[in-house]
Amino acid sequence: MNVKIKKLSPNAKLPAYGSPYAAGADLFACIEEDVTIAPHQTVLIPTGFAMELPQGYAGFIYARSGLAAKRNLAPANKVGVVDCDYRGEVKVALHNHGEVAQTISPGERIAQLVIAPYVAACFEEAEDLSQTVRGEGGFGSTGTK
Repeated sequence: MNVKIKKLSPNAKLPAYGSPYAAGADLFACIEEDVTIAPHQTVLIPTGFAMELPQGYAGFIYARSGLAAKRNLAPANKVGVVDCDYRGEVKVALHNHGEVAQTISPGERIAQLVIAPYVAACFEEAEDLSQTVRGEGGFGSTGTK
């Protein structure tokens, strides 16, 4: 699949896969100088590019596991969604879940982008829903083991 990328800054780096079988492409901070994120603070980090995803696909922005596990940094919205009709700059709302300030440097990998197909549903109101064994059992209703 080809995805058109428009650099909005000469310092922008295109998303890049870290290995031949990586599902997520790394996103890089397109900033002029270090940005410090205080504990429990969220900062919008630009990537310096916009993209054109094919119709029927969306970009999902996930945390980088090392950044989350070692530095407590992850997208504030847990998973960002980039719709195929969005043409603005891709940005990452990076949140510091820890108790120590963290610094992001220019060009640092800040998140990962997974491109996946989606289904647009037609929602219709109904008086009744089909019965299942689970029924209305919600959070934790299927057990823990």
